[in-house]
Amino acid sequence: MLVDAQVDAQNAPAPDPAQMRRVMGQFASGVTVVTGLDDDGPIGFACQSFASVSLEPPMVLFCADHRGSAWPRIRRSGRFTVNVLAEAQDEMCGRFGSSRGRKFDDLDWDLSRWETPTLPQVLARVHAEVDAVHVAGDHDVVIGRVLELEDLHAAAPMVFFRGQFGLGSGA
Repeated sequence: MLVDAQVDAQNAPAPDPAQMRRVMGQFASGVTVVTGLDDDGPIGFACQSFASVSLEPPMVLFCADHRGSAWPRIRRSGRFTVNVLAEAQDEMCGRFGSSRGRKFDDLDWDLSRWETPTLPQVLARVHAEVDAVHVAGDHDVVIGRVLELEDLHAAAPMVFFRGQFGLGSGA
């Protein structure tokens, strides 16, 4: 019986992107903006795939589309800041959530001591340097060695669930 299950699994079609998006949308995630700086200026992108990896040494990970324009620039710079968005930061999310977003235009941002852009009014910041990058399909899994942590505000986080921001029904 186990052999039949293995054969069936090998012949099963891979899930299509729409199904993958729908099913994975059942998992609520926080929303961050990953920022970096290179010779062309500040760069950043909205990112939901972010997690802690290790306490000793302190490491985090995020996943980034390697076909985009922001991540390759951040990768070359070698350092990044993960800005954890608060629930009320819809405008900030919109700026960085698409390739047509305004990003840093008319935004009051600061430069960290690690020479990475920091965004205002975020819940927390994680400053890190690129430690390893693993290709996984159309994305890179980026492992960062944490340089500094900032715990800034006690507010509700921005959450993405069922294709929408917030924990509503998502229907």
